[in-house]
Amino acid sequence: METSELLKKVRRIEIKTRGLSRNIFAGQYHSAFKGRGMAFSEVREYQYGDDIRDIDWNVTARYVRPYIKVFEEERELTVMLLIDVSGSREFGSVNVMKKEIITEIAATLAFSAIQNNDKIGVVFFSDKIEKFIPPQKGKKHILYIIRELIDFQPEDTKTDISQVLKYLTNAIKKRCTAFVISDFINKGSFKDALTIANRKHDVVAIQVYDRREAELPNVGLMKIKDAETGLEQWIDSSSARVREAYQEWWQQRQSEMSDSFKKCRVDSVSIRTEDDYVKALIALFDKRN
Repeated sequence: METSELLKKVRRIEIKTRGLSRNIFAGQYHSAFKGRGMAFSEVREYQYGDDIRDIDWNVTARYVRPYIKVFEEERELTVMLLIDVSGSREFGSVNVMKKEIITEIAATLAFSAIQNNDKIGVVFFSDKIEKFIPPQKGKKHILYIIRELIDFQPEDTKTDISQVLKYLTNAIKKRCTAFVISDFINKGSFKDALTIANRKHDVVAIQVYDRREAELPNVGLMKIKDAETGLEQWIDSSSARVREAYQEWWQQRQSEMSDSFKKCRVDSVSIRTEDDYVKALIALFDKRN
């Protein structure tokens, strides 16, 4: 992409998403995520009403009476954006591609983090870790992230969400809030990796998908191509049975994904490319309060 065109796109996204984060999300973001990052402060004797889950069993055993760990809210959080850059993001049947919506959502979250004095970092992933941007503060850092969101070219086209979750668990030592922004078109299960990652960090899943991924149009014989594997095949979309089978597959896939999020205790939201992602994010933030 030409430098001048890239800078114009960066500026447009900055104006839109910075305004959203300042005028709409400021309060919701703060209440939804502040206080989720807790740092160990001290131990003291157990008092009636304390949460037994905070008991420090080592100290308790040493003094033969119950002691609990005391935590205090960290003044700043680290926010990580795990961005899917696989081939399937380059799709959109309405007026916008999934990649563009992912970029706007990520930029909005980044500005929200900065306005709350939090650090923001990014991991671009396909079926491997494509790029890691360490957490920092400041507008200059945000604009660099937006440029990468717009212009980054991955080496691979496939998706492996387990890989990025394992990377998050191992690479980020301090507890953080991590947004996984993806269409979650993933071969194989990522449930185990998600469970482990969410024990250490606060993981939030944001699915971005297109309506044509959920249902086939009745347009007759059509060639479809898997953007991640390159596999092509012809299907007869005029067949009601074909369309019904496809929709059943999609609904089962969504059900399995939602079930994984619930079992792993991960908050999630699904956003269609043509829908208002602002409302969806507000609903997600409200759910966490």
